[in-house]
Amino acid sequence: MRRIAESILAFLRAVVQPFLRKGSKGTGAAGVTLDTDLYMKGIEMFIREGKDVEMAPKGSSMLPFIKGGRDSVLITRPSERLEVGNIVLARIGERYIMHRIFAVEGGSLTLMGDGNINGTETCAVKDVIGQVVEVHKENGRVVKVGKGRLWRFLRPVRRFLLAFYKRVIL
Repeated sequence: MRRIAESILAFLRAVVQPFLRKGSKGTGAAGVTLDTDLYMKGIEMFIREGKDVEMAPKGSSMLPFIKGGRDSVLITRPSERLEVGNIVLARIGERYIMHRIFAVEGGSLTLMGDGNINGTETCAVKDVIGQVVEVHKENGRVVKVGKGRLWRFLRPVRRFLLAFYKRVIL
């Protein structure tokens, strides 16, 4: 029995090994990091199967509401009717983007990160993988995701608010 278990383990290592790379930044020889593309495809697969996924996003494009590397988000299947203000995870080409819906025009969505001043992305509704429903803060607090109405209203002065936030609060 032990020999069979060792054979299965050896087989699994051989299959998974090409998708792993050695860890860095002090993770040691035993640490491994899953390739980002493989990781995101796994998240996409689980969401499409109807499972909720908690992940820790990276980057600062959703500041001040989601702090990359500190907070985590709970992602579910997207609702049937996506609306302005929803935060979605979408695949645009080879990139994965987690931004708020800024505009809906037919089957097309315009996305903009809360931490962005001008930049937007456009995708089709079919490119949306999941919808963020909760933000789990580093202090353990769970925040239900709203529509971000006030933050969208403050867009003309967002540059100054973000500068203050990054210099004083972060």
